[in-house]
Amino acid sequence: MQQRDKIKPILFSIIKHSSKQELKEQIPKDIVAGIVVAVVALPLSIALGIASGVSPEQGLYTAIVAGFLIAFLGGSRVQISGPTAAFATIVAGIVATDGMDGLIAATIIAGILLILMGFFRLGAVIRFVPLTITTGFTAGIAVTLTIGQLKDFFGLTYPAGTATVETVDKIAALGANFATFNLQACIVGVICLLILFLFPRVTTKIPSSLVALLAGIALVALLNLDVLTIGDLYVIDSALPTFHLPQLSFELFRSQIANGATIAILAAIESLLSCVVADSMISSHHRANTELVAQGVGNIASVLFGGIPATGAIARTAANVKAGGRTPISGMVHALVLVAVLAFLMPYAALIPMPTIAAILLYVAYNMCGWRNFVHLCQTASKGAVATMVLTFVLTVVFDLVIAIAAGMLITMVLFMKMVSEETEVKGWRYYGDENSEVTHLRELPKSVRVYEINGPMFFGMADRIADISVKEFTKYLIIRMRGVPSLDATGMNALENLCEYCTAHGVRLIFSHVNEQPLRTMQRAGFVELVGEEHFRANIDDAIAHARELVEGEKN
Repeated sequence: MQQRDKIKPILFSIIKHSSKQELKEQIPKDIVAGIVVAVVALPLSIALGIASGVSPEQGLYTAIVAGFLIAFLGGSRVQISGPTAAFATIVAGIVATDGMDGLIAATIIAGILLILMGFFRLGAVIRFVPLTITTGFTAGIAVTLTIGQLKDFFGLTYPAGTATVETVDKIAALGANFATFNLQACIVGVICLLILFLFPRVTTKIPSSLVALLAGIALVALLNLDVLTIGDLYVIDSALPTFHLPQLSFELFRSQIANGATIAILAAIESLLSCVVADSMISSHHRANTELVAQGVGNIASVLFGGIPATGAIARTAANVKAGGRTPISGMVHALVLVAVLAFLMPYAALIPMPTIAAILLYVAYNMCGWRNFVHLCQTASKGAVATMVLTFVLTVVFDLVIAIAAGMLITMVLFMKMVSEETEVKGWRYYGDENSEVTHLRELPKSVRVYEINGPMFFGMADRIADISVKEFTKYLIIRMRGVPSLDATGMNALENLCEYCTAHGVRLIFSHVNEQPLRTMQRAGFVELVGEEHFRANIDDAIAHARELVEGEKN
């Protein structure tokens, strides 16, 4: 059984409950794993920084600051956090329209929301986001990321002032400027992409992204190709991240509430999904609420030290596990190794070709799109679920993640309520008067007693079915059997009150059988038990029938 999630870093728990010998044996393994993960994270952090519309070193700042703090404070043994492809398009849009101040405000809002989610123990609520929605918007983000990298992959040149914020704008710009196609850039991109896909078949000990990075640099430098590099577009800064608090205003925060909520929801989903994957790899359990608090702290610190939003990265977490990492020490080591890279090797990042960056991000987009899962759900899920997934996907690509998640959740809730209401039934008992009937074990009822049985939750989606209950002219007592009703909401309560009025108008007395705990509490709060009479609430159907029979016989006497 999973222990109750305490808002306490899992690192402290590991140190407290592990022997000195266990730590002595594991720490060297974690240090090696941290170095391996840093090698994996280096090209990805640079590429994702550029894809997010910021400078390359800001991607590293994110991996360093957020990666260290989330590992130190987090609720997972092996989670590795940093910039991810899921945030790239969102961050790029915010930076393009509202600048870095807007991004900082949105991320601070997201961090506060994540911390509150953790303290209010909402970690378990994330599981209520359906697979169809996560699959839809993840595939949508992958497609958006792909479209955003085609410019650099093909070496296209856009006129100054070309709008490329929205996906539709990017597609239009691609079509209008494809004549500027650079064959040399495309060749570099294709070669790097082939390395990314094929090199893992040779060995997985060396990250294919690092090999592609070195190959791209070598191709452009040795062959003197006419290909743009990072140094042609960005001024590389090898300085360590420093604290910076920009001019923030109430109006700016208010304008970024929607973006902040989107970042918070996505960070929660991505990080906890990564934790679940990690749990399955090491047979462990993460602390969801602790992880949310750590993600909140890490994101706020990241943007205040020049970074961008961060979350748990499944690929880097998997690399950590495969390299032998088993404690948060590996995540902290990975951040410290990146500090050394930033301080001593960052100037060489200027040599990285833009088509190589594009190829790395196209590879990331392919791995995150989950097209096999998308196709499988299209083949096996219900029509409503498939429609929700496709709509979420389309809205993510055409508009943004805010609209996509909101629309997807709204439609999912409507479909869920429809499904539940269809499972709820109100049926009357059948009466058998033939002595030769093959039906046996029947309960004998007085003629003036009628029984209806309700199965399923009574909520606003099915309350109208109560109106189907009818009585005959000779009916004096109506028994409502509710053993199959787990819950009752205000609308369902109102329907029962209307039924009571209907019965009173027709001279019929209501009797309830086997009312479960939650519906009974609702009835008591509404004063319904007092209205009907507490003596008319019976423990089971046999008791209810016996009570009705006593009332019938009492009338005769």
